[in-house]
Amino acid sequence: MEIQEIKVKDCIAFKDNPFKIRETLDMELLVESIAENGVLIPIVVRKAKSNQYEVISGQRRIYACQKAGIESIPAIVEELSRDESIIMLVDANLHREGLLPSEKGFAYKMKLDALKHQGKASAQLGPKMTSVQYIANSSSDSKTQVQRYIRLTHLIKPLLDMVDEGRIALTPAVEVSYLTKEEQYDLVDAIAREEHTPSLSQAMRLKALSKDGILDYQAIYEIIKETKGNQIEYLKVPTERIRNYFKPNTTYRQMEDVILKALSFYTHYKAKHRDDKDSR
Repeated sequence: MEIQEIKVKDCIAFKDNPFKIRETLDMELLVESIAENGVLIPIVVRKAKSNQYEVISGQRRIYACQKAGIESIPAIVEELSRDESIIMLVDANLHREGLLPSEKGFAYKMKLDALKHQGKASAQLGPKMTSVQYIANSSSDSKTQVQRYIRLTHLIKPLLDMVDEGRIALTPAVEVSYLTKEEQYDLVDAIAREEHTPSLSQAMRLKALSKDGILDYQAIYEIIKETKGNQIEYLKVPTERIRNYFKPNTTYRQMEDVILKALSFYTHYKAKHRDDKDSR
Protein backbone atom coordinates (compact mmCIF):
# COMPACT_ATOMS: atom_id res chain seq x y z
CA MET A 1 0.00 0.00 0.00
CA GLU A 2 1.88 3.04 -1.27
CA ILE A 3 1.36 6.42 0.37
CA GLN A 4 2.12 9.47 -1.73
CA GLU A 5 1.86 13.23 -1.29
CA ILE A 6 -0.71 14.91 -3.52
CA LYS A 7 -1.79 18.54 -3.84
CA VAL A 8 -4.87 19.53 -1.86
CA LYS A 9 -5.98 21.69 -4.78
CA ASP A 10 -6.05 18.59 -7.00
CA CYS A 11 -8.57 16.83 -4.76
CA ILE A 12 -12.22 17.04 -5.77
CA ALA A 13 -15.35 15.96 -3.91
CA PHE A 14 -16.85 12.57 -4.66
CA LYS A 15 -19.94 13.05 -6.83
CA ASP A 16 -23.20 12.89 -4.80
CA ASN A 17 -21.34 12.42 -1.52
CA PRO A 18 -24.19 12.30 1.05
CA PHE A 19 -22.04 13.33 4.00
CA LYS A 20 -21.95 17.05 4.75
CA ILE A 21 -19.12 19.14 6.16
CA ARG A 22 -20.31 21.28 9.06
CA GLU A 23 -18.59 24.07 10.97
CA THR A 24 -18.65 22.37 14.36
CA LEU A 25 -16.32 22.34 17.36
CA ASP A 26 -14.93 19.02 16.11
CA MET A 27 -14.04 20.67 12.82
CA GLU A 28 -12.30 23.55 14.61
CA LEU A 29 -10.26 21.05 16.61
CA LEU A 30 -9.39 19.12 13.44
CA VAL A 31 -8.18 22.31 11.74
CA GLU A 32 -6.04 23.18 14.78
CA SER A 33 -4.62 19.64 14.94
CA ILE A 34 -3.72 19.57 11.24
CA ALA A 35 -2.22 23.06 11.42
CA GLU A 36 0.06 21.92 14.26
CA ASN A 37 0.79 18.29 13.37
CA GLY A 38 -0.18 17.82 9.72
CA VAL A 39 -2.40 15.01 8.45
CA LEU A 40 -1.48 11.82 10.30
CA ILE A 41 -3.89 9.40 8.57
CA PRO A 42 -3.70 9.31 4.75
CA ILE A 43 -6.85 9.99 2.78
CA VAL A 44 -8.10 7.54 0.16
CA VAL A 45 -8.66 8.78 -3.38
CA ARG A 46 -9.07 7.51 -6.91
CA LYS A 47 -7.81 9.04 -10.13
CA ALA A 48 -10.19 11.40 -11.90
CA LYS A 49 -9.90 13.32 -15.14
CA SER A 50 -7.43 16.20 -15.68
CA ASN A 51 -4.89 14.90 -13.17
CA GLN A 52 -7.30 15.30 -10.29
CA TYR A 53 -8.22 12.93 -7.48
CA GLU A 54 -11.73 12.08 -6.32
CA VAL A 55 -11.84 11.85 -2.51
CA ILE A 56 -13.33 8.59 -1.22
CA SER A 57 -12.30 8.86 2.42
CA GLY A 58 -11.03 12.10 3.92
CA GLN A 59 -13.19 15.00 2.74
CA ARG A 60 -13.14 16.53 6.25
CA ARG A 61 -9.33 16.36 6.29
CA ILE A 62 -9.21 18.02 2.88
CA TYR A 63 -11.49 20.82 4.13
CA ALA A 64 -9.39 21.22 7.29
CA CYS A 65 -6.22 21.46 5.18
CA GLN A 66 -7.83 24.20 3.09
CA LYS A 67 -8.77 26.09 6.27
CA ALA A 68 -5.29 25.63 7.74
CA GLY A 69 -3.49 26.61 4.55
CA ILE A 70 -1.90 23.17 4.06
CA GLU A 71 -1.03 22.57 0.39
CA SER A 72 -0.28 18.83 0.25
CA ILE A 73 -1.69 15.75 1.94
CA PRO A 74 -0.68 12.06 2.26
CA ALA A 75 -2.94 9.84 0.19
CA ILE A 76 -3.51 6.28 -0.92
CA VAL A 77 -4.51 6.19 -4.58
CA GLU A 78 -6.83 3.25 -5.25
CA GLU A 79 -7.99 1.85 -8.57
CA LEU A 80 -11.70 1.43 -7.86
CA SER A 81 -14.93 1.45 -9.83
CA ARG A 82 -17.60 3.94 -8.82
CA ASP A 83 -19.62 1.20 -7.11
CA GLU A 84 -16.58 0.02 -5.15
CA SER A 85 -15.81 3.64 -4.24
CA ILE A 86 -19.36 4.24 -2.99
CA ILE A 87 -19.21 1.20 -0.71
CA MET A 88 -15.86 2.31 0.71
CA LEU A 89 -17.04 5.91 1.16
CA VAL A 90 -20.20 4.87 3.01
CA ASP A 91 -18.43 2.34 5.23
CA ALA A 92 -15.74 4.92 6.10
CA ASN A 93 -18.26 7.53 7.25
CA LEU A 94 -21.20 5.69 8.83
CA HIS A 95 -19.34 5.28 12.12
CA ARG A 96 -19.18 9.06 12.65
CA GLU A 97 -21.21 10.52 15.49
CA GLY A 98 -23.90 13.11 14.89
CA LEU A 99 -24.89 12.02 11.38
CA LEU A 100 -28.14 13.54 10.17
CA PRO A 101 -31.01 11.22 9.20
CA SER A 102 -30.75 12.51 5.62
CA GLU A 103 -27.05 11.62 5.50
CA LYS A 104 -27.78 8.08 6.62
CA GLY A 105 -30.71 7.79 4.21
CA PHE A 106 -28.80 8.79 1.09
CA ALA A 107 -25.70 6.85 2.20
CA TYR A 108 -27.66 3.63 2.64
CA LYS A 109 -29.46 4.25 -0.66
CA MET A 110 -26.16 4.75 -2.52
CA LYS A 111 -24.66 1.61 -1.00
CA LEU A 112 -27.80 -0.39 -1.77
CA ASP A 113 -27.71 0.68 -5.42
CA ALA A 114 -23.99 -0.10 -5.64
CA LEU A 115 -24.47 -3.57 -4.18
CA LYS A 116 -27.30 -4.29 -6.59
CA HIS A 117 -25.13 -3.22 -9.52
CA GLN A 118 -22.41 -5.59 -8.38
CA GLY A 119 -24.70 -8.42 -7.29
CA LYS A 120 -22.39 -8.51 -4.28
CA ALA A 121 -24.80 -9.47 -1.50
CA SER A 122 -26.30 -12.45 -3.28
CA ALA A 123 -22.90 -13.63 -4.54
CA GLN A 124 -21.28 -13.57 -1.11
CA LEU A 125 -24.09 -14.59 1.22
CA GLY A 126 -26.48 -16.66 -0.83
CA PRO A 127 -29.95 -16.10 -2.27
CA LYS A 128 -31.68 -15.75 1.14
CA MET A 129 -29.62 -12.69 2.09
CA THR A 130 -31.10 -9.45 0.76
CA SER A 131 -28.97 -6.42 -0.01
CA VAL A 132 -30.66 -4.47 2.81
CA GLN A 133 -29.84 -7.21 5.32
CA TYR A 134 -26.26 -7.25 4.02
CA ILE A 135 -26.03 -3.50 4.71
CA ALA A 136 -27.57 -3.89 8.17
CA ASN A 137 -25.04 -6.59 9.09
CA SER A 138 -22.20 -4.14 8.52
CA SER A 139 -23.83 -1.20 10.35
CA SER A 140 -25.23 -0.33 13.77
CA ASP A 141 -28.80 -0.22 12.42
CA SER A 142 -31.25 -3.08 12.03
CA LYS A 143 -32.65 -4.10 8.65
CA THR A 144 -35.92 -2.29 9.46
CA GLN A 145 -34.07 0.85 10.50
CA VAL A 146 -31.98 0.81 7.31
CA GLN A 147 -35.20 0.57 5.27
CA ARG A 148 -36.67 3.49 7.20
CA TYR A 149 -33.66 5.68 6.53
CA ILE A 150 -33.75 4.82 2.83
CA ARG A 151 -37.44 5.83 2.68
CA LEU A 152 -36.40 9.35 3.75
CA THR A 153 -34.85 9.83 0.33
CA HIS A 154 -38.39 10.04 -1.08
CA LEU A 155 -39.12 13.20 0.94
CA ILE A 156 -38.97 16.66 -0.59
CA LYS A 157 -36.22 18.86 0.85
CA PRO A 158 -38.39 21.03 3.16
CA LEU A 159 -39.73 17.91 4.91
CA LEU A 160 -36.32 16.25 4.99
CA ASP A 161 -34.90 19.39 6.61
CA MET A 162 -37.57 19.11 9.31
CA VAL A 163 -36.45 15.54 9.98
CA ASP A 164 -32.81 16.64 10.25
CA GLU A 165 -33.83 19.45 12.61
CA GLY A 166 -35.73 17.03 14.85
CA ARG A 167 -39.10 18.61 14.12
CA ILE A 168 -40.45 15.42 12.51
CA ALA A 169 -39.59 12.05 14.04
CA LEU A 170 -38.29 9.21 11.88
CA THR A 171 -41.36 6.96 11.90
CA PRO A 172 -43.91 9.68 10.96
CA ALA A 173 -41.46 10.86 8.29
CA VAL A 174 -41.39 7.35 6.80
CA GLU A 175 -45.19 7.33 6.53
CA VAL A 176 -45.20 10.80 4.95
CA SER A 177 -42.60 9.68 2.39
CA TYR A 178 -45.32 7.67 0.62
CA LEU A 179 -47.23 10.85 -0.25
CA THR A 180 -46.86 12.27 -3.75
CA LYS A 181 -44.59 15.28 -4.23
CA GLU A 182 -47.61 17.56 -4.64
CA GLU A 183 -49.17 16.20 -1.43
CA GLN A 184 -45.89 16.70 0.39
CA TYR A 185 -45.74 20.35 -0.67
CA ASP A 186 -49.32 20.79 0.55
CA LEU A 187 -48.25 19.24 3.85
CA VAL A 188 -45.37 21.72 4.17
CA ASP A 189 -47.84 24.56 3.70
CA ALA A 190 -50.22 23.12 6.32
CA ILE A 191 -47.36 22.68 8.78
CA ALA A 192 -46.34 26.31 8.27
CA ARG A 193 -49.91 27.50 8.87
CA GLU A 194 -50.47 25.45 12.04
CA GLU A 195 -46.85 25.50 13.26
CA HIS A 196 -46.75 21.86 14.24
CA THR A 197 -45.86 18.62 12.50
CA PRO A 198 -47.79 15.35 12.15
CA SER A 199 -47.74 12.65 14.80
CA LEU A 200 -47.32 9.02 13.77
CA SER A 201 -51.09 8.41 13.77
CA GLN A 202 -51.70 11.55 11.70
CA ALA A 203 -48.97 10.55 9.26
CA MET A 204 -50.50 7.09 8.90
CA ARG A 205 -53.88 8.63 8.10
CA LEU A 206 -52.30 10.88 5.50
CA LYS A 207 -50.64 7.87 3.90
CA ALA A 208 -53.91 5.89 3.85
CA LEU A 209 -55.83 8.74 2.21
CA SER A 210 -53.05 9.20 -0.34
CA LYS A 211 -53.12 5.50 -1.17
CA ASP A 212 -56.89 5.73 -1.76
CA GLY A 213 -56.38 8.75 -4.02
CA ILE A 214 -58.53 11.07 -1.90
CA LEU A 215 -55.89 13.19 -0.16
CA ASP A 216 -56.30 16.85 -1.07
CA TYR A 217 -55.10 20.03 0.61
CA GLN A 218 -58.24 20.42 2.72
CA ALA A 219 -57.89 16.89 4.10
CA ILE A 220 -54.21 17.48 4.88
CA TYR A 221 -54.98 20.75 6.64
CA GLU A 222 -57.84 19.27 8.68
CA ILE A 223 -55.56 16.50 9.96
CA ILE A 224 -52.61 18.79 10.73
CA LYS A 225 -54.70 21.35 12.61
CA GLU A 226 -55.93 18.70 15.05
CA THR A 227 -54.38 18.93 18.48
CA LYS A 228 -52.09 15.98 19.01
CA GLY A 229 -52.66 13.90 22.11
CA ASN A 230 -49.22 14.74 23.43
CA GLN A 231 -49.27 18.34 22.23
CA ILE A 232 -46.83 20.49 24.19
CA GLU A 233 -46.89 24.24 24.50
CA TYR A 234 -43.91 25.92 22.83
CA LEU A 235 -42.18 29.23 23.32
CA LYS A 236 -41.65 30.53 19.80
CA VAL A 237 -38.68 32.78 19.09
CA PRO A 238 -38.00 33.98 15.52
CA THR A 239 -34.86 32.27 14.24
CA GLU A 240 -33.35 35.52 12.97
CA ARG A 241 -33.21 36.83 16.56
CA ILE A 242 -30.84 34.07 17.69
CA ARG A 243 -29.15 32.82 14.50
CA ASN A 244 -26.14 35.16 14.96
CA TYR A 245 -25.27 33.37 18.21
CA PHE A 246 -24.73 30.07 16.40
CA LYS A 247 -22.48 28.72 13.68
CA PRO A 248 -23.90 28.19 10.19
CA ASN A 249 -25.75 24.89 9.67
CA THR A 250 -26.57 24.53 13.39
CA THR A 251 -29.84 22.60 13.58
CA TYR A 252 -32.86 23.71 15.63
CA ARG A 253 -32.32 20.78 17.99
CA GLN A 254 -28.70 21.83 18.58
CA MET A 255 -29.79 25.43 19.18
CA GLU A 256 -32.36 24.22 21.70
CA ASP A 257 -29.73 22.20 23.58
CA VAL A 258 -27.35 25.17 23.78
CA ILE A 259 -30.11 27.56 24.93
CA LEU A 260 -31.21 25.16 27.68
CA LYS A 261 -27.60 24.77 28.88
CA ALA A 262 -27.15 28.55 28.81
CA LEU A 263 -30.33 29.03 30.88
CA SER A 264 -29.14 26.41 33.37
CA PHE A 265 -25.79 28.17 33.68
CA TYR A 266 -27.52 31.57 34.06
CA THR A 267 -29.86 30.28 36.78
CA HIS A 268 -26.92 28.74 38.66
CA TYR A 269 -24.95 31.99 38.31
CA LYS A 270 -27.84 34.10 39.65
CA ALA A 271 -28.35 31.76 42.61
CA LYS A 272 -24.64 31.83 43.48
CA HIS A 273 -24.52 35.63 43.11
CA ARG A 274 -27.55 35.96 45.41
CA ASP A 275 -26.04 33.63 48.02
CA ASP A 276 -22.75 35.56 47.94
CA LYS A 277 -24.63 38.82 48.39
CA ASP A 278 -26.68 37.48 51.33
CA SER A 279 -23.54 36.23 53.08
CA ARG A 280 -21.95 39.69 53.15
